[in-house]
Amino acid sequence: MKKLLRHRLFWPITALLTLILVNTIVRPQFIVVTVRDGQLYGVLIDILRTSAPLMLVALGMTMVIATRGIDLSVGAIMAVSGAVALTIIDASSDPGGIGTVILALVVALGVSLALGAWNGLLVSVVGIQPIIATLVLMLAGRGVALLITDGFITTVNSAPYSFIATGYLVFLPVAFLIALGAIIVVALAERRTALGVLTEAVGINPQASRLAGVRSRGIVFGAYLASGLLAGLAGVIYSANIRAADANAAGLFIELYAILAVVLGGTSLMGGKFTIAGTVVGVLIIQTLDKTILFLGVPPAQSPVFFAVVVIVVVILQSPRLHKWIRDLTRRRPPRSTDTPEGTQGGTQGGAPLATSNDAKVAS
Repeated sequence: MKKLLRHRLFWPITALLTLILVNTIVRPQFIVVTVRDGQLYGVLIDILRTSAPLMLVALGMTMVIATRGIDLSVGAIMAVSGAVALTIIDASSDPGGIGTVILALVVALGVSLALGAWNGLLVSVVGIQPIIATLVLMLAGRGVALLITDGFITTVNSAPYSFIATGYLVFLPVAFLIALGAIIVVALAERRTALGVLTEAVGINPQASRLAGVRSRGIVFGAYLASGLLAGLAGVIYSANIRAADANAAGLFIELYAILAVVLGGTSLMGGKFTIAGTVVGVLIIQTLDKTILFLGVPPAQSPVFFAVVVIVVVILQSPRLHKWIRDLTRRRPPRSTDTPEGTQGGTQGGAPLATSNDAKVAS
């Protein structure tokens, strides 16, 4: 039991199950999943579908934070990716063609990859602090997206493109399947190869890992590259969901929610040890909390306060210092006694005094 309580995923999963239980008590239909026309519907399925963009961004953020970095530009990369994809589709003579959509996806993800490479270059090669390097793209990225769309909200009517966010495949939403595929790829790369160990080594001590022969620059560069690619994919899903490229609203504050999901999952902002499964649970906590606010009827003006209070409670429950304080408080202290143990009182053994070296000299 103690081993279970000390597991890094115990408290995040407990928080998630508690949120689900509260919602179920308030409205029992929260956990109801129905099948219509061979597709699954319900609040839980909706949570899985809407969590896809945040899940992708949080996965990239996990790898960046594991290298002792941060990426504040993921929201801007989402905006640029959506703007590029929808601009290509809008300018095409066949917006609904499969070839047009594939071309838009390839170009959008290529641009996102280039933006991630730019962040990685500034951090790993130039040596700029990650928060400053990514802040540059965070501020300039939305301006680039506005330039691409000429300052307007570009809307398209493309069924294949909308299918990415709203379609179903094998009973489940396509957006969720994309996020699930990304989770599997990242987990296999980080936990079934030496990449995960090298990433942790770079995050724990970059200088020591470099002296040990680890190519820390390549590891850091790859983390930002992956973060940019995943953020671009999230931007595609977001724009496909609303069928528009809104440079101002796309990915707004998603970098903060991604960092929060990573922390809720148990990954340290100090770098080093990280958990992909914890990030997945953290994202589900945030998405379930959004539904909780809706189901409890919290007014929109008060929802940020409610969200902040719940997050604070969850973070406190996961605090190792709080766990140690509770263990110290509940641990039974042995009774204090001034009596010496029986058999050693007065330097005796079995009621007879023990002979000392001085006594032996006198006797001789």
